[in-house]
Amino acid sequence: MSGRTLALESELNASELIALEEQYGAHNYHPLDVVIARAEGAWVEDVSGRRYLDFLAAYSAVNQGHCHPAIRQAMVEQAQKVTLTSRAFRNDQLPLLYRDLHALTGFEMALPMNSGAEAVETALKAARKWGETVKGIPANQAEILVASGNFHGRTIAIVGFSSDAQYRSGFGPFAPGFRAIPFGDIAALEQAITPHTAAFLVEPIQGEAGIILPPDGYLAAAAALCRRHNVLLITDEIQSGLGRTGKLFAFEHEGIRPDAAIIGKALSGGFYPVSAVLASRQILGVFHPGDHGSTFGGNPLACAVARAALRVLVDEDLIRRSAELGAHALQRLRGVSSSRVRQVRGRGLWLAIELHQPARPICEALQQRGVLCKETHETVIRIAPPLVISREDLDWGLDQIEAVLTA
Repeated sequence: MSGRTLALESELNASELIALEEQYGAHNYHPLDVVIARAEGAWVEDVSGRRYLDFLAAYSAVNQGHCHPAIRQAMVEQAQKVTLTSRAFRNDQLPLLYRDLHALTGFEMALPMNSGAEAVETALKAARKWGETVKGIPANQAEILVASGNFHGRTIAIVGFSSDAQYRSGFGPFAPGFRAIPFGDIAALEQAITPHTAAFLVEPIQGEAGIILPPDGYLAAAAALCRRHNVLLITDEIQSGLGRTGKLFAFEHEGIRPDAAIIGKALSGGFYPVSAVLASRQILGVFHPGDHGSTFGGNPLACAVARAALRVLVDEDLIRRSAELGAHALQRLRGVSSSRVRQVRGRGLWLAIELHQPARPICEALQQRGVLCKETHETVIRIAPPLVISREDLDWGLDQIEAVLTA
């Protein structure tokens, strides 16, 4: 390392920063060419000082808004005390997070991790171990059912059961023990269950697929079917949970309670990677010391941040705001008269505009008008602003969408 130096921070313009990113970074994303330097609430600001209304909320990770002062204060205070102990020792924040999660969600136990994908992997391991040690499935024969169109993360195991060809291409061979069935088809679920089925992993509303809602009653029927066959129902609430759909969890829209729920993203309000699996003592009790872990999972900084993020959801009544503002936004978008629009759908402040044409140019046109959103699956625009957004700002953003779509 002798003689090596790192450049001091200097003022670079957007083009120069983009050029650096393109030169030295792997090209695994296709972002809009806006370089954000600051953010607050529902607004972000680029390096030249231009402001944009955020209609993506970091894929629902900043439900509480950018740089929420209460979460920031909790992070700064905890960072001045202790940030990481590993799980080799106990810390004074983890038990308090456990208590808060139980009080808010009612689940008996939690297992904290970092990213959403890690939490999904944790749930998969728990389901397999439960299947073998509790249900009595023969060793190495447990099967987990998933839904086609799913998105649960980017690990080798997870992309192995994706139905998106790009997510799988070049990454095989994949782990066995997973089978995909059509999303929203209760008959297909019933037909797929065998004595070796340990769990059914499903998004209550499919996010990356384009905010796809299953038929009414699907989750309730799936829960009853899983209960009858002694199969765990695991809901992935990483994007749909913590207020995004107008309920604490999307599964609450059908009055069910899954055996396990996976949360992440907004669990930290965008300050720090925090995720968790929530479940009963019987399910998470299958783990014993040494079975599973993470150096950073459950660290005191993460726990302090997560506790503050949960308090903001409750204290600022963001779940109710999501329901009310989401209903208003859905009504407005469905009232837009444009031949470009094929369908508008969603729940809470999680909406999709499906087009008859590629969505990327529409997102780029919206960027020019000061609104940031992102396409998915070529023809779908996702609308997911921070839940703290004011009705006035929301309406201004919807005005820009209507103007672009009807231009």
